Amino acid sequence: MTDCNANPIVFSNFGRRRVMADFDGGDITSDAGALLLRQVDRKLGLIDALNVVIPDPRNQALVTHQQVTLLRQRIFAIAMGYEDGNDHQTLRDDPLMQLLTERGIDPDQPLASPPTLCRLENRVLRRTLADIAAVFVEVFIRAHPTTPKQLILDFDATDDPVHGNQMNRFFHGYYDHYCFLPLYVFCGDHLLCAYLRPANIDPARHAWAILSLLVERLREVWPDVKIIFRGDSGFCRWKMLRWCEKHGVFYIVGLAKNSRLKEMATPWVERAEQQFKTDAVKQRLFGSIDYAAYTWDKERRVIAKAEHMEQGPNLRFIVTNLDGEAHNLYDDLYCQRGEAENRIKEQQLGLFADRTSCHDFVANQFRVLLSAAAYVLLQHLRQVALAGTELADAQITTLRLKLLKIGGLLKRSARRIVLHLAGGYPMQELFRRVATHLTPAISTA
Repeated sequence: MTDCNANPIVFSNFGRRRVMADFDGGDITSDAGALLLRQVDRKLGLIDALNVVIPDPRNQALVTHQQVTLLRQRIFAIAMGYEDGNDHQTLRDDPLMQLLTERGIDPDQPLASPPTLCRLENRVLRRTLADIAAVFVEVFIRAHPTTPKQLILDFDATDDPVHGNQMNRFFHGYYDHYCFLPLYVFCGDHLLCAYLRPANIDPARHAWAILSLLVERLREVWPDVKIIFRGDSGFCRWKMLRWCEKHGVFYIVGLAKNSRLKEMATPWVERAEQQFKTDAVKQRLFGSIDYAAYTWDKERRVIAKAEHMEQGPNLRFIVTNLDGEAHNLYDDLYCQRGEAENRIKEQQLGLFADRTSCHDFVANQFRVLLSAAAYVLLQHLRQVALAGTELADAQITTLRLKLLKIGGLLKRSARRIVLHLAGGYPMQELFRRVATHLTPAISTA
């Protein structure tokens, strides 16, 4: 950070010399790698698109901090690991942060303060949230230069623990704490939806509506694309499955066990147990069942996985309208939904989507969307610029540590802004490769 005068910090001597530190280094930043994110955003136009859909009711003649500058300031900071709005009390003076926001570097004119950013969070209206969410879908569509043959939409809910008296926070029996229940939708590693919900609802609440909107928009662009809805048993609602069947959407969804299903799967369970007793190694058998719960409108194909191991039997069910071998559908398709859970962990742990400490529920939803925007930038960096490199599959936190957290000295002249990166940075060649990959694409856009 810049111009932070403080008393020297004294460390143990090095031989006869004293070892000291201070914060008077001048225009030095610890986040020089964030220039890569600036390049990614210029290519995607993400933050500009978000700014367009968020109304700004302020008198523009009296505005000091433009809304798009506030958005860049907050989203880039989240991506760089600064989850708290209070961090901006110091970040607002960082010359690199000022450069990232496109406002320009001015030591006498800091960026927005934490209260100003807080006011942005609390003035966003509920009806605006849907427009913000639609931006992520449009970015996803633009990321495909050719028509995809198949899209798998992963729906998953998770808990967002809260520790205050926020609006719409409720106690959830399964998670055993007060929380929100956000719903995420991913297509591969691409985030399509991050929707905050209260915890006193059905886990599938509003999933049907979101699926309908996504299918409608995706088929406007790609009429013949094959769409598969994938989720755990919390999303197994027969009316939703019927909607998929009527609209040509395939599904593969977990199905909770019950006594009738267990009875129908008995032949595979018994055979797996017998083979385990004979061979003393884990057994996995698969079978298909035509099944309809009492409330369903018709029978559907249910795949049973009968597994037996030292710990005992492990029986699982999924329901699907896809053709194919039961074993392949379960292992090669359904089980891959675990990747969506990893992406949610990146959102919650790496990008602070669970930092929902505002009292107002809409403000908390906006915070989740700001985190989602930071994810979109980092995911594009990972997928496009890092493809084929050692960081192609790295977690968000690893990308931040190895590519963004670089010390740099910023120098300005009348014609240039030069950022001298740390000479001891160990991934110089990779950084140069990524920057070279991103910059031409932007300069010709």
